[in-house]
Amino acid sequence: MSSDSAYPGSDVVILDDGVPTAARVYDVMLNGKDNYAADRKVAAASLEVMPELKEIALHNRAMLHRVVRQLAADEGITQFLDLGSGLPTVRNTHEVAQEVNPDAKVVYVDIDPIVLAHGRALLQDNANTRVVTADIREPEEVIAHPDVREMIDFGKPVCVMLCGILHHILDEEDPNGIVAKLRDAVPAGSYFFITNFTRLSDSSESEELERVLLSQLGTGRVRTPAELKGFFDGLEILLPGIVPLALWRPEKVVTDATTIGVRFMTGGVAIKR
Repeated sequence: MSSDSAYPGSDVVILDDGVPTAARVYDVMLNGKDNYAADRKVAAASLEVMPELKEIALHNRAMLHRVVRQLAADEGITQFLDLGSGLPTVRNTHEVAQEVNPDAKVVYVDIDPIVLAHGRALLQDNANTRVVTADIREPEEVIAHPDVREMIDFGKPVCVMLCGILHHILDEEDPNGIVAKLRDAVPAGSYFFITNFTRLSDSSESEELERVLLSQLGTGRVRTPAELKGFFDGLEILLPGIVPLALWRPEKVVTDATTIGVRFMTGGVAIKR
C-alpha cells in the first residue's frame, strides 16, 4: 500500500497503463479522458453486458451530490472522508460541501496513483482538501494516515463515504469488517453513505456483469439487497432506506423506476447513534 501525500513536490507517481483500475473504468463510464486502453477494454466488455452502466454511473454521481449537500446543509456535517473516490470529475465532493460551508474539510482516498497525480493538480490551492493514496482494505492505516489526521478530527462527526467502492472489495477481503472498523473509528453523530451493485433476481445481466468484471478487472462483486443491508449493521438507516440510487430523495420525479438503469445500483445513508 502506498501512502503518498497529495502535495509534496518531490513525489514521483509511477503508472502502469497496461493494468486496468476501477477508478479509471469508472472514468470511462463518466465519459472522462483520464483512462487507458486497458480500462476502456473492461468498460467496453461491461457495456456489452449492461449498456445502462453509463446511466448507472451518472445516478451514482448524482446521489453523491444530493447526500453531500444535504448532510452539509441540513445536518451540519463539516468533514467528509471519501473512500475509493476515483478520479476528479465534474462537481467533486469538496465542491459540493464547500459551496454549503467553505470551511468543510474533505479527504479523498484511492488506491490508484493517478488519482493522486490529478488531485495534486486540482487541489493545490485548496487548504481544506487532501488526496491520499491508500488501500481501504486496511482501514486502520487509512485512519492513521497523517494527511487524514491533519484534515479530519475524529472527535467530531464525519461522513464516511463508500460510494461505489465496496463492490470492488471481494468477500474474502471482508467488506463488512472494513465497514465495522470504520464505524468504530468515528464518533456518534457520524454518517455512512454506501452504494453497491445489486443482484437483480429477474435479470441475468447482473450475474454476467459480475463474471466479466471479476475476470477482467479482478473486482466487481454484485451483491444481494440483504448483503448490502449488512453493511449498515450497527447504524440507523435514514429514510427512504436502502433504495435504487435515483430514488434516494430525488430532486425531480423519476418517471420509470423499473428499468435496469435505475434498479441495478442501490444505496443508502445511515447515522451512528
